[in-house]
Amino acid sequence: MRYNRLLRRTLRTIFSACVWVGIAVPLIAVEKSSTKPNILFIMVDDLGKDWISCYGAEDITTPNIDALAAGGMKFHNAYSMPSCTPSRATLLTGKYPWRNGFVNHWDVPRWGVVYFDWKKKENTTFARLMKELGYATCAAGKWQINDFRIEPQAMKKHGFDDWAMWTGFETVNPVSGERYQDAYINTPTGGSRAYTGKFGPDIYTDHLINFMRQHKDEPMCLYYPMALVHPPQVSTPDEPEAKIHIDKHKAMVRYVDKLVGRLVSALDELGIRERTIVIFTTDNGTVPGVTGTLNGLRVKGAKGTAEELDVCGPFIVNCPGIVPEGVETEALTDLSDLLPTFIELGGGDTPEDLIIDGTSIAPLILGKEKDTERKWIMALGYGTARLTENGVRGETDFEKRVIRDKRYKVWVSREKKVVRLHDLKKDPWEKVNLLDSDLAAHKAALQKFQAVVDSLPDKDAHRLYEPRASNPWDQKL
Repeated sequence: MRYNRLLRRTLRTIFSACVWVGIAVPLIAVEKSSTKPNILFIMVDDLGKDWISCYGAEDITTPNIDALAAGGMKFHNAYSMPSCTPSRATLLTGKYPWRNGFVNHWDVPRWGVVYFDWKKKENTTFARLMKELGYATCAAGKWQINDFRIEPQAMKKHGFDDWAMWTGFETVNPVSGERYQDAYINTPTGGSRAYTGKFGPDIYTDHLINFMRQHKDEPMCLYYPMALVHPPQVSTPDEPEAKIHIDKHKAMVRYVDKLVGRLVSALDELGIRERTIVIFTTDNGTVPGVTGTLNGLRVKGAKGTAEELDVCGPFIVNCPGIVPEGVETEALTDLSDLLPTFIELGGGDTPEDLIIDGTSIAPLILGKEKDTERKWIMALGYGTARLTENGVRGETDFEKRVIRDKRYKVWVSREKKVVRLHDLKKDPWEKVNLLDSDLAAHKAALQKFQAVVDSLPDKDAHRLYEPRASNPWDQKL
């Protein structure tokens, strides 16, 4: 592999020299050298820094993920949302949950009633925008925000040319609950069906790799929201003997790392590694039932909490020759930044009439800047939404959230007030509440964050959808 990369670099050098001295070269070489970068975005389900060894996890080794960090850029201040659907909706739209309405978790196939509607401009996804830039788009893994029984072409309408998605646990269809062994998966050609005797994560990964083979000469935008390592904890094909909860969890994490390695190897084999930007992150932290060791401390999974261990997750960007190597950054970013980042990497501009909350971090990951434009980042999306006669709503009009900069973090209540202030440099585990501190720096931080809170609407948005006829499996009031 190294020889192939060296050969490609040498050929590029020769090509540049030929152009300099006026020697003619085939036009195809020029086209190849100017190809837009591919994007492979990997988002693991329920995996915090406490289970990634390059971030200090001590109960596991993740060599393939670590290699991405060593050969690329590792972020220390990257936010997801606190739970599944808020993270996915934020990533897809570039909008915070208070704007897109996904202010609480809501598992559409299981509970019905509302779905992610592509007909609303406000729900425009990064995939639709990337297609407009000439990208071939594919998604595999866990979707969760549409019911494929109602909209079997939901993925296409959201902008994906191809997909292999676990349908989510569909009410009154028990077989659909399987995302791992005998996985129940929806594809464009096969519809929804169980893949008896197959391990779901292998199917999702194979589907992405096959798509890469078919489209390797085109720019590709690949979205891999992994099913791993969300409960139920299961044994994997590599470690079928794993029986107890923690051993299954470790086996699942190791399988995540293996699949990352498979994807990177496929990029190498296809000769597109050096023009594929790989981004690795998570949708939220580890589930509370799992305890691990992080930088010498025993820590419990913090999914669904306001703690940094939940919302400040692993975030790694890698592309040899494009993304600087061996960089660790304190730059701020969160999932709302990905849509504008993808668009800029693809050579486009975010539509002026599309309202988003994120800002592109492309200049940073391309090595053109040392920091992002972000002054603060935000995470919200706690608890489960409620069903009312007017549709799915948040638990309250204004949901709790956390906001931070590079040093300070605040917890914000449902009354739209800052209730906790923490100095993350001195107190990374958020043990000391500085809300009543008299220090000028603490008062300034409080004033700054309260101003951010005051700038937000008093009421969070509702999910955008159109009423439809009820189905037998819909959740009832």
